[in-house]
Amino acid sequence: MDFSDVSLTALRVFREVAEQGTFTAAAGALGYTQSAVSRQIASLERAAGSPLLERRREGVRLTAAGHVVLRRASTVIDQIDATARELAGLPAQAGTVRVGWFPSAGAVLVPKAVAALRRAHPAITVITREGSTPALVRALRAGSLDLALLASAPPFRPLDTETPPLSVRTLTERGLRLAVPAAHPLARGDFVDVAELRGQTWITGPASGEDRLMGVWPGLDERPEIAHTARDWLAKLHLVAAGCGLTTVPPSLVPAAPPGVRILPVRGGPQEQRRLVLARLPGPLSEPAARVADALRAAAVDAETQP
Repeated sequence: MDFSDVSLTALRVFREVAEQGTFTAAAGALGYTQSAVSRQIASLERAAGSPLLERRREGVRLTAAGHVVLRRASTVIDQIDATARELAGLPAQAGTVRVGWFPSAGAVLVPKAVAALRRAHPAITVITREGSTPALVRALRAGSLDLALLASAPPFRPLDTETPPLSVRTLTERGLRLAVPAAHPLARGDFVDVAELRGQTWITGPASGEDRLMGVWPGLDERPEIAHTARDWLAKLHLVAAGCGLTTVPPSLVPAAPPGVRILPVRGGPQEQRRLVLARLPGPLSEPAARVADALRAAAVDAETQP
């Protein structure tokens, strides 16, 4: 085992592979060829004297040795980057917190939390990015995110099977809602009965991908008629406003609903609960990260107490 000749490039490539989950995705993110990524990983594994990644059909998974190297590699990369900033005369990033968020959180929750932090704690810099749950969990494990705001649906399984388990804090839990055109017959009452959803037209997200995006009410005993598919949540809500169909929404999106949309609860059948959770690596939080976590929780509670 000899790490004396390991390059910083190899460490960066390894962290990117761990975060992206495949050699192909890592190569695309770094602007390298896949063979160049493979060579860097091979050189690192030779230095470690053992495999760092399990190669699987669906991608790669860190071995026990890989977890150790990733933890140390992230520390080295962060220290080198901090040194480069200091030598360049740039301000230190000790107050920088990196946050990942699930699709739709950017409509209300993240902007509200960031705005509150800028008012109360202007020295804290928040860097955010949207991603699927698996991608954000990998980024947490790779050390390129400090916090991840995620949506969780029943049966509320662990976010991954790696060790140590991620620290997961439930921010809110509330029932799924239904977005209905204001002129639709279902919009006349204060709720929708689940039996009334049979035969409706739906607007949903793509069924493929790492996360199954919501759109059709869960558990319908018929094949739904899907008229429109859109990944963007606001696009779906504007299609609802145009009278193009119904879609499901998490309660946190209620404040973002455009004119012409009613957001209603559904009664009857199993209750469809949704949790907002904040995930991170185990261990103590830095003071800036703790303040960001508190701001995200306050924004989530405020958004989900909207009528």
